[in-house]
Amino acid sequence: MSGPGPRKGVQAERAVVVGVLLDEPADPEHPLDEIGGLAETAGATVVAGLTQRRASPDQTTYLGKGKVTELATLVAANDADVVIFDNDLSPAQTRNLEKALSTKVLDRSEVILDIFAARARTYEARLAVELAQLEYSLPRLKRMWTHLSRLKMGIGMRGPGEKQLEVDRRLVEKRIHELREELAGIHGRRERQVAARQDHLTVSLVGYTNAGKSTLLNRLTGSDELAEDKLFATLDTRTRRWRLPGWGPVLLSDTVGFIRDLPHRLIASFKATLEETRQADLLLHVADASSPLVDRQIAAVRAVLDELGVADKDTLLVLNKIDAIAERPVLDALLDRYPQAVAVSARSGTGIATLARATSDSLGRNFSDIDVDTDPGNGRLLAWIAAHGEVLSRHFAAERVTIHCRLPAALLGRIDRAEAVVRPHRAPHETGTPSDRPAAE
Repeated sequence: MSGPGPRKGVQAERAVVVGVLLDEPADPEHPLDEIGGLAETAGATVVAGLTQRRASPDQTTYLGKGKVTELATLVAANDADVVIFDNDLSPAQTRNLEKALSTKVLDRSEVILDIFAARARTYEARLAVELAQLEYSLPRLKRMWTHLSRLKMGIGMRGPGEKQLEVDRRLVEKRIHELREELAGIHGRRERQVAARQDHLTVSLVGYTNAGKSTLLNRLTGSDELAEDKLFATLDTRTRRWRLPGWGPVLLSDTVGFIRDLPHRLIASFKATLEETRQADLLLHVADASSPLVDRQIAAVRAVLDELGVADKDTLLVLNKIDAIAERPVLDALLDRYPQAVAVSARSGTGIATLARATSDSLGRNFSDIDVDTDPGNGRLLAWIAAHGEVLSRHFAAERVTIHCRLPAALLGRIDRAEAVVRPHRAPHETGTPSDRPAAE
């Protein structure tokens, strides 16, 4: 997977990626593929990899002693600039490894934070990343001052180093407090903005990073948002109007992609950005059907949704990128495991009509099929109905108009009963068969 590459004039760092397999790896055949992809997305060139299976991590260096020696040889042989672990290391483990390997050591969370920092575009996203990075670095400040040991100030860097470390710690804590306050204000404004959209149904796209959410947003809404084949190409929520066949306009939002072991600090920092997901009427969980890790990626997204407190929200599973599956039995087996999912290709358009119908079915549980009887000159009410629902027919008689429409049930109370009569729609010759369309996940 190709990442953004190094900044202009900066040579890409040569990286050795390491994975300590404490349980069944996400990809048993290629356990370092994801961390390798993250390293490349961050701008590094992966030159070697090393794995070790352990029941529990070594408290001192995470790896066993023999593996640390093997890793040091690998670093020297490949002239590596950095070692990147597919695990989260403690500050002490990082310091011990850097001392043993004589090179920079990063863990999984640090690399993800770095990618987010490089991809953040809006003011809000930059604040959220800065907060997550500072909270991550606070217990690691001592590591940043290891160069002071050359001044021979004692074991704990007593003297000027100790004073500088304490000054830095206070500055970081102060900045963390400021960022939390500013983001709390942003979150409050975002909550009010989302609440102001209660006149519209909202659908939120969620899923593993690089599952194709932005491409699907473009396909459904006709927009031209940037859609890249990269990890975390989207960090900021983008909302577009989707005219859903059979229902009228809904608001469709694209959100930041999730990943296995997404740092908790990052989820907390992006709380305002993820407000769209928390308030949505329906979630479209987009998964990359062509990935050999699709089952684990679906499970990882569900874990993050649970952490956000929206695991019980009405959700429709969308298996995307089916055009990238070469063998039909592979897709059939996937659909057997997820029989209520909708299979689509956002790139080619395959299955999009089925997805629209399935979304309508899911949202329809909260809709009312009604007749509104009012004065034909009541332009304000007629415009409001057209904007917030779907007008199915109009019937004029005796200077009155009866509008057969579908409206969100939550909005019925907004119709002034002094200027209109609202009653359930009754079609005497209405026929139909039970829908065989997919249900919610």
